[in-house]
Amino acid sequence: MLSVWALAGIGEVTAGSDLVALIGDAVDASGTPLRDGDILVVTSKIVSKAEGRFVEAADREDAITSETVRVVATRTSPDGSHVTRIVENRLGIVSAAAGVDASNTPEGTVLLLPVDPDASARALAQGLRDRFGVQLGVLVSDTLGRAWRDGQTDNAIGAAGVHVFDDLRGSTDAQGRALAVTLPCVADELCAAADLVKRKATGMPVAVVRGRADLVGDLDLPGARSIPRTGERDMFRLGYDEAYAEGYAAGSAAR
Repeated sequence: MLSVWALAGIGEVTAGSDLVALIGDAVDASGTPLRDGDILVVTSKIVSKAEGRFVEAADREDAITSETVRVVATRTSPDGSHVTRIVENRLGIVSAAAGVDASNTPEGTVLLLPVDPDASARALAQGLRDRFGVQLGVLVSDTLGRAWRDGQTDNAIGAAGVHVFDDLRGSTDAQGRALAVTLPCVADELCAAADLVKRKATGMPVAVVRGRADLVGDLDLPGARSIPRTGERDMFRLGYDEAYAEGYAAGSAAR
């Protein structure tokens, strides 16, 4: 059985905060001890805050540009009031605004994603394993949109001690047919489940997932950086308008 609950009492996180101590104290106060096989899902915003990832930015667009390595698509709203940029950031994640966050930050600043979310997850997992003496995993989550579907869900951008995929290739389905491509991204599924209890405005940025101990392992397992499809494996590198313009330009040049 899968159980998911949020941790209360973590409070405001600032640059230099000790997340291992804050999360550990919240676990102790909850009265529910951690067990081997538990997975903690930590909202990336508090990781960024603790790591001091604030930058002064009078214009959020400048910060987005600095974090962008490739523009996928740009769209202006019907009323012309704002521009949405879908970009690939330096972590290989394709999202709106490169993960730059201007909410709940000091005036005149924006918050960037952690420098290395997998490394952040490893540090948290190691510190919490040492404190509680249990083998647990840590996922760092961020809210992302989805191609072809409205709305957003939480996804894993950092992972430590957790198998991010549940590789079913080579096994069989209920009818005995071989599974050739089935590779659930369980890290994203767990982050989405955790977001159901963390929610967005409750002040509870950490959740505990219990019931998937089979996914917990060594801290040197591949992290969430292995999830994004990049390079030649990316079948949707451009938006429709951008792909059309590129193809049209190439055809014109070849005449």
